[in-house]
Amino acid sequence: MEFLQQLHLESNNGGTSTGSQWIKSKGLLIESFSPVDGKLIGKVTATDKESYEDVITSAQKAFKEWRHWPAPKRGEIVRQIGEALRAKKEPLGKLVSYEMGKSLQEGYGEVQEMIDICDFAGGLSRQLHGLTMHSERPSHRMYEQWHPLGVVGIISAFNFPVAVWSWNTMLSWVCGDVCIWKPSEKTPLCAVACQHIIAEVFKKNNVPEGVSGLIIGEREVGEWMANDTRIPLISATGSTRMGKAVSVAVAARLGRSLLELGGNNAIIISQDADLDIAILGSVFGAVGTAGQRCTSTRRLIIHESIYDKVKDKLVAAYKQLKIGDPLNEKNHVGPLIDNQAVDLYLQSIEACKKEGGNFVVEGGTLTGENFEGGCYVKPCIAEAKPDFKIVQHETFAPILYLLKYKTIDEAVEIQNNVPQGLSSSIMTLNLREAEKFLSSSGSDCGIANVNIGTSGAEIGGAFGGEKETGGGRESGSDAWRVYMRRQTNTINYSTNLPLAQGIKFDI
Repeated sequence: MEFLQQLHLESNNGGTSTGSQWIKSKGLLIESFSPVDGKLIGKVTATDKESYEDVITSAQKAFKEWRHWPAPKRGEIVRQIGEALRAKKEPLGKLVSYEMGKSLQEGYGEVQEMIDICDFAGGLSRQLHGLTMHSERPSHRMYEQWHPLGVVGIISAFNFPVAVWSWNTMLSWVCGDVCIWKPSEKTPLCAVACQHIIAEVFKKNNVPEGVSGLIIGEREVGEWMANDTRIPLISATGSTRMGKAVSVAVAARLGRSLLELGGNNAIIISQDADLDIAILGSVFGAVGTAGQRCTSTRRLIIHESIYDKVKDKLVAAYKQLKIGDPLNEKNHVGPLIDNQAVDLYLQSIEACKKEGGNFVVEGGTLTGENFEGGCYVKPCIAEAKPDFKIVQHETFAPILYLLKYKTIDEAVEIQNNVPQGLSSSIMTLNLREAEKFLSSSGSDCGIANVNIGTSGAEIGGAFGGEKETGGGRESGSDAWRVYMRRQTNTINYSTNLPLAQGIKFDI
């Protein structure tokens, strides 16, 4: 395919790099099959322990130089990366769509997120501000400053194979850190393509080799990172199960972890909602990326007075969905990532039926000429109850559960009564309901929206959630601080040494 050639991808690719240099590894060969048609896209050699050590050593060496580059100069490098991504937006967006399975529009949108975070990080490079404080001691000055941590390890998931990496990496780089990226083994070619793009920019600007490391492999490679004391921060995106394992390993060595894990996101649809907006937000939230976003809408909590009306509108909307090849922009829904995901989808449908769920839009797999070789399923809708075990569970697939409520207090309680706490939304034109939802007694999620859906995020705001979502924050606002260490400084410019709190110590 032409877009593979434009991204310098071959049938056999290296999976270990320190930036512009690719390291030969004796690791296993990882084959990347497209969920769109089941065809082999390419192969990548996984990282072995020896080549992993080479990447770590290179990163440590690069950090000693990179941290001394002025932050605005680092920001200029990131700005150029944004320009390089603009030039490669079409082929990279197509690769994201083909290797991961999301719609082409979403593939382009993911690359645009990378471009946007480059713009944000470039401006941030001139705003890494500390504070000044008044000292209680005469002729003393106090202030705080922020220093880079060192090597930042990034473990990313298949559903956003490039964007979430860029959220972490671009901020890390302007902060003066160096990065080592372990992408999902389900989407390795997207990572290799990004490394090629980065390498061209770095080479032109004489960026030290090792600032951008790439390692590819399965669970074992991630465990190397989590247990490595040379990596002070691990940023991990994925399942709650994976995040708990990473958290325990990093905590055992007193390292830092930034976790972006599961979501079980709900939209409350009030009797005072604008139903046109509510239906649009709900349908996109539930079926976008075939329900494989951490912010996908899993639950609709609908006021009993409009429940049947909303249900009928949803059923009508689902009949209009076009499922198929995501590279065809007329299609709304692409495939799930692989056959294992399809099996979990089918198991979840059966689990819901066993608990008494009533499917108003039936699920199932799709076969035939238009779906041959792919992992296509039907987006489905089930009437359920909040305490169903399957409703409490996050299924990474397009299954939407409909739940009833009587009062706004009940709706908020249902919304909060799940282990996850990522994204939430209320559809209402009632100011009191909206404000209650956003109050301290309202949504317990890291993201709470009014009259927009749960799915998606803007670069300017900090992204992340609470409870089993992990508590991490990435991207905008002051999320940059997690990639740095805070240092408090006190300077005595007097000829005496007065002690704090007026303590006297005569010698």
